[in-house]
Amino acid sequence: MPTVLIIDDNAAVAVALEVLFSLHDIEALHAASPQEGLALLDQRSASIDLVVQDMNFSADTTSGEEGVELFRAIRRRHPDLPVILLTAWTHLDAAVDLIKAGAADYLSKPWDDKRLVATVRNLLELGQANRALNQHRSDELRQRRALERYNLRNMVWHDPATERVIALACQVARADVPVLITGPNGTGKERIADIIQANSSVRDGPFVVLNCGALPAELIEAELFGADAGAYTGAAKAREGKFEAADGGTLFLDEIGNLPLAGQMKLLRVLETGRFERLGSNRERQVQVRVVSATNANLPAMIRAGTFREDLYYRLNVIELRLPPLAERPADILPLARHFLGQERQLRADAEAALLAHGWPGNVRELKNVMARASLLAHGDTITVPDLGLPAASAINGHASAAAGPDQEPDRDAIVTALQRASGVVAQAAAELGLSRQALYRRMERLGIARP
Repeated sequence: MPTVLIIDDNAAVAVALEVLFSLHDIEALHAASPQEGLALLDQRSASIDLVVQDMNFSADTTSGEEGVELFRAIRRRHPDLPVILLTAWTHLDAAVDLIKAGAADYLSKPWDDKRLVATVRNLLELGQANRALNQHRSDELRQRRALERYNLRNMVWHDPATERVIALACQVARADVPVLITGPNGTGKERIADIIQANSSVRDGPFVVLNCGALPAELIEAELFGADAGAYTGAAKAREGKFEAADGGTLFLDEIGNLPLAGQMKLLRVLETGRFERLGSNRERQVQVRVVSATNANLPAMIRAGTFREDLYYRLNVIELRLPPLAERPADILPLARHFLGQERQLRADAEAALLAHGWPGNVRELKNVMARASLLAHGDTITVPDLGLPAASAINGHASAAAGPDQEPDRDAIVTALQRASGVVAQAAAELGLSRQALYRRMERLGIARP
């Protein structure tokens, strides 16, 4: 229940206000003098939400000077506490001066009950909102300061959604458990994996990256586990796999959903035992590797379809970090754009508005490319809307259905539509769909879509 402090030497006024406030579920405290009121504020400042104070306390005094002095004393000690001034003697000049000094309102006796209650309620709601906002800002500042002790690898962000992912990544970094990072392509999943490595117990070890979607299926196992000479066509000599290269450090497996079933089975065994054999070899090898994986695919749907092992999913997904698409963390857009531009150029206000209005189907990767292009096309130090080369808002809205959602695989129709809109330019269609060029080629092959 909100609490109002009434500072008035007239007991009848205090009783009337106490009854009025109680009828509206507002608790009222009474102080008969400025000294008593200030003492109560010092004792119970945390629980008092508003002050209603008289302007005159001594007999035969109508100047309002005592009220002015009391108001200023309250302001010095409690600058954010709302104060309503109440007096039988209206002095407009004094009222204006005190309103300028921060008084919430200035009412004359006898007061209008409805107006007074409405004013008090509005101020209480505003105070509650301000306290919530201040608490939120305080929590954000505390979180930022807590993150300062971690190595954030020069990560640029401002949105709370991104900060939550970074904070969780730092929290689980030292735990020797697999981490699965989910989210659309181009959102910065590798940056999160880098932060995990940089703050882990194996931060001094190697950080090895393998994009499972950038290789033909028949070569992924050789990349992961290595191969002896003659293990497959073209293997003229023995080669070390990514697990061996990452021994004592972290292996980041991007686009883990593209790993074929045979490779999934071997990966599960390595995660459970740390042991594996190179292709074409019977000699077992032992490694100690922290595995961080990432995907833009819907792995539970792939499990239901029989294309991803359920046991591997739960082995990889001990900790899941979901990195939202850029459109869901809009506060990151301008800081990232300025970071990609560097200090030599700046964004004009209309260019900033255009960046914020764009849907960013290609996420941070698309934003980086847009800023690189704008830097090349700009005639001066200021980036304008034409320099960005973004499609009109109507075109974005009209084509939004072509891109897959943040947790969906693009279907055949979405890919065909994107290719038609891009006039067959695969790189452009891939950016719209939030995929890499190689990933789009693989999906085209799987779905029987002819290359342009």
